[in-house]
Amino acid sequence: MDRRMDRRRGGLSVAAAATRVGRVSDAQPGPDAQPGPEDIKIITLARSARARVAAAEGAAVRDETGRTYAAAAVALPSLRLSALRLAVAMAVSSGAARLEAAVLVSDADEPDPADLAAVRDIGPDATVFHAGSDGTLRATLRP
Repeated sequence: MDRRMDRRRGGLSVAAAATRVGRVSDAQPGPDAQPGPEDIKIITLARSARARVAAAEGAAVRDETGRTYAAAAVALPSLRLSALRLAVAMAVSSGAARLEAAVLVSDADEPDPADLAAVRDIGPDATVFHAGSDGTLRATLRP
């Protein structure tokens, strides 16, 4: 068991189970696929990125080492980036060699094909989850 300091109570707490880094294979296969624990984590990160700046969309990706990158859409007069493209760019600029999973949180009916192409450039086998702003899973896209 993993012992960690619980700063709120000033004592030690015992974690119920050790957390292991999940991979895309943790998601249930098939048309009714359910995200695994690590996939739920990046859905939460994408929702948080979107909410933090009240953006139209939020996204998060997980690389081959389990590192995560979250981003919100950028809409400036001189620069427009979708959340998913920005999350992919953040991963690549940080040295990621491959993506395992990606999440787009938006109210759109489906992800932009150019966003999916950016994911496929570095994660040809990555699962892409599309979720609504409330976190409800709308689609699970596999290559």
